[in-house]
Amino acid sequence: MMRKKIRKSLFFLRIGWDRQRDTANPIEDESTLDGEVGKRLNQMVSVPHVPKINGEIPSVDEATSDHQRLMDRLELYELVESKVSGDGNCQFRSLSDQIYRTSEHHKFVREQVVKQLKSHPELYRGYVPMEYDEYLKKMSKSGEWGDHVTLQAAADVYGVKIFIITSFKDTCYIEILPHTQISKRIIFLSFWAEVHYNSIYPRGELPIVEGDKKKKKWWRLGKD
Repeated sequence: MMRKKIRKSLFFLRIGWDRQRDTANPIEDESTLDGEVGKRLNQMVSVPHVPKINGEIPSVDEATSDHQRLMDRLELYELVESKVSGDGNCQFRSLSDQIYRTSEHHKFVREQVVKQLKSHPELYRGYVPMEYDEYLKKMSKSGEWGDHVTLQAAADVYGVKIFIITSFKDTCYIEILPHTQISKRIIFLSFWAEVHYNSIYPRGELPIVEGDKKKKKWWRLGKD
């Protein structure tokens, strides 16, 4: 029964992708997060999200312990990662996987996020400690790491909540709320602090992509 509820409620974003459209595709509504996993997560207190640029890369020892902490948390909530490439686009690849069922539309997702940042500078400029035009130019480049500002812009442009399970010691998860919620759907990501993002799914529900080749090493410390 729990598996059935999770299957009904989590993550399945059955929408097409069209690069020619001027705005991001709407995300179809389904019931909100429920089931035993949902109850556990919803009972926790999230940390208020403050958009910010990326922090310092942790040391190898810190990264190793952080990664184990993240794995333990995912195991606790019966979640697994859909691992994406560590090519500098991991945040956008993970968002793409949640929205379009494949990480390969990361360029389109980046385009939508940058368009949102350009269209509404009043919402984001105050969180960027550099010239805003320089920041936009930087984020437009493939391979440039996404940050918490781009996550907020993604939540806003798609009109959905983004729920991130982290490897931070004092923060199990961060909930990012859109300025205007369009859909009840929730995007779920894991965040290995300052190193890598992945898309996450309930255990046993990880999508199988036909013709999917064996993945290369999915992260490189200091590269994504």
